Amino acid sequence: QLQLVESGGGSVQAGGSLKLSCTASEYTNSNYCMAWFRPAPGKEREGVVTVDGDGSSHCADSVKGRFTASKDSAKNTLYLQMNRLKPEDTAMYYCAADPWRKYGSWYPYEYNVWGQGTQVTVSS
Repeated sequence: QLQLVESGGGSVQAGGSLKLSCTASEYTNSNYCMAWFRPAPGKEREGVVTVDGDGSSHCADSVKGRFTASKDSAKNTLYLQMNRLKPEDTAMYYCAADPWRKYGSWYPYEYNVWGQGTQVTVSS
């Protein structure tokens, strides 16, 4: 059964950078989609970045140009590089996957495997 473990969260000042990791118990070069989510006002969770099975990534408008997702198949790991962080980026970040679907989705209910989350705090 696929399991996900996030790491890399922490506290930084505005303008700083963090790199989150999501290590999968199965190979990330498998052709399934993954994503990063965080809680948002009025929503249970909002999509930050989705990653298709072929590695193509798609960023939400709120993080476009600042966040980048990438896969390292050799390490079974999905990364989220976060640059130019803002206080409004403060949140628990969750990694998600659907081993039965190739293309990512912005809807959290379409993912059936979740990590435990890693906290990101950005101070002004």
